[in-house]
Amino acid sequence: MLPLAEATPPFFAGIDVGGTNIKIGIVDDLGRTCAYRHVPTMEPRGPQDAMERAAATLREMSKEIGMRDEDCVAAGLATPGTMDIAKGILLQPHNLPTWWGYNVRDSLQAACGRPVSFANDANAAAFGEYWVGSGSEFHSMVLFTLGTGVGGGTIIGDLSVDGENSAGSEFGHTIIDYKESARMCGCGQRGHLEAYASAKAVVLRALEELTADPSSRLHERLQKDGDLTALSIAQEAEAGDPLAHHIVMDTAKYLGIGAVNVMHIVDPGAVIFGGAMNFGGHDSALGREFLNRIRQEICHRAFPVLAEKTHIDFARLGSDAGFIGAAGIARTQYKRKG
Repeated sequence: MLPLAEATPPFFAGIDVGGTNIKIGIVDDLGRTCAYRHVPTMEPRGPQDAMERAAATLREMSKEIGMRDEDCVAAGLATPGTMDIAKGILLQPHNLPTWWGYNVRDSLQAACGRPVSFANDANAAAFGEYWVGSGSEFHSMVLFTLGTGVGGGTIIGDLSVDGENSAGSEFGHTIIDYKESARMCGCGQRGHLEAYASAKAVVLRALEELTADPSSRLHERLQKDGDLTALSIAQEAEAGDPLAHHIVMDTAKYLGIGAVNVMHIVDPGAVIFGGAMNFGGHDSALGREFLNRIRQEICHRAFPVLAEKTHIDFARLGSDAGFIGAAGIARTQYKRKG
């Protein structure tokens, strides 16, 4: 945590809402975190209660680090789910049912007494990586978020590309298989990237292929744990199980195909992979092999100039990307208006 005496004003708050917790951070003008705290979302109590508690926590944090409340000049709010960014309304977030149709932006703005910018959580994470993370050396970048689903964010020249209907950069719903037999996505359509490369898809594919491989250690893991997870599959892959390793590398192949689709449309300076399912990232031999397999697929399928020049990497900020990016979006809008 950066001491306030070493920070560069002005300061910006980032609030990243999840189904379980709300992450709240204060960052300086260079994107360095000066204070951080998280509070429970308490979804049944509704969005107004959550926004008021977030604002109260923000005031407490400012006081604790010796910052005047007015020194934090703007706030950014990131939430999951479908939304109308221009109006500040959260439409139908699946893990926040009591929040449907609520104007979260105006609610937080009233509670904290400063301008609030509103963003999709994946776009906020992308902005965080663009500002001070793995994409900070580039004018443009895209982020794939890998977890239960596959999300995405696109940043071009300090701007988050939200789309006309606040539904841009849904990379998980790009089509990688057009056949009628293609895998079914959770959205009800077939052949989407998310149906092949999300954590849920990794488990489903492993369970399907287990029947043809009775020697796989995944059988023992399934009997022991009662189910498989992307983490347990990764652990068995690291331990040398051929089927588990095959599942992880096939996931990389699908992500490489999805990345090429986006690269041929956006031509970003960097393609970054973040989220919980990175198979250990740079700290793991499996993670490094996973990233290299993605790169190989990109080199095989992308225009040569894109394959050669586009930077492909893991995200750097981890779970902090959301609140840092939300603060960064608030900073950008504050400076444009100023």
